[in-house]
Amino acid sequence: MRARLEAINQRIAAACGRAGRQVSEITLVAVSKTVPAERIREAIEAGVRTLGENRVQEATAKIPELKPLADEYNVQWHLIGHLQSNKARRAVELFDAVHSVDSFKLAERLDSIAGELGKRLPVFIEVNLGGEQSKAGVAPDDVFLLCEQIGKFANLELKGLMTVPPFFDDPEDARPFFQRLRRMRDDARQTGLVGEQFKDLSMGMSNDFEVAIEEGATFVRVGTALFGARA
Repeated sequence: MRARLEAINQRIAAACGRAGRQVSEITLVAVSKTVPAERIREAIEAGVRTLGENRVQEATAKIPELKPLADEYNVQWHLIGHLQSNKARRAVELFDAVHSVDSFKLAERLDSIAGELGKRLPVFIEVNLGGEQSKAGVAPDDVFLLCEQIGKFANLELKGLMTVPPFFDDPEDARPFFQRLRRMRDDARQTGLVGEQFKDLSMGMSNDFEVAIEEGATFVRVGTALFGARA
C-alpha cells in the first residue's frame, strides 16, 4: 500500500512539474468503493487523508467503523457517486463534501438538511460533458444557472466543478474534456456568478489523472492504482 501510494504521489509530482504547478494544489481522493474496511485502514496508515465513496449505503457501514482512526489522522470522506434525494440526509451526516450535485432539487435538499444539522457542506456540481446517458451530471448548458442557484443557499459552499469523461484507452483523448471543464470554471468566475471559493476541479481517475492535473485538476479520484482492480 505504501509503495503504491508513493508511486501515485510521484506521478502527481511529475505532472505538477510539467504543468508548473505545486503539489500542494492537488488533493488525492482515494476511491474506496467496494474496498473492505481493513484495506482502507492500511491506506490511512500509509498516508491517505481523503477517501471517496460512491454509495451512501456502503459508506454507512464503513465510515462509523473507521471513525476512531479517521479522526486520529484527520481524514475526510467525500461522496463522489450519484446521490438520490432520498439519501441526502445520511449523506450530509456522513460526508465532509459532495462532488456530485447535479440538480437544483438535490442542492435544495442538501442545504435544508445541512441547516438542520448546523453544518456548512462543501459541494461540487457534476457536469456530464460527454452527454452519456449512463452517467449522471448536469448538461453543460445548465451549469451557470445551477451555479447561480446554489450560490444563494446559506448552508452549501460551492467549491467548483466535477466531471467523469468518457473512458479512453489513451488518456490524451480525455484532455479536451478536462480543458472544457476548466474553461467553464474560469468563465463562471469571470462572470461573477460564483465566489472566491469556487476554484476547484474534481477530475481525473487512475487512467488519466496526470493529464487532468496538467489541465488544472485540484482533486483527482484514484482507486484502482491504489487498491488494485475491483472484483
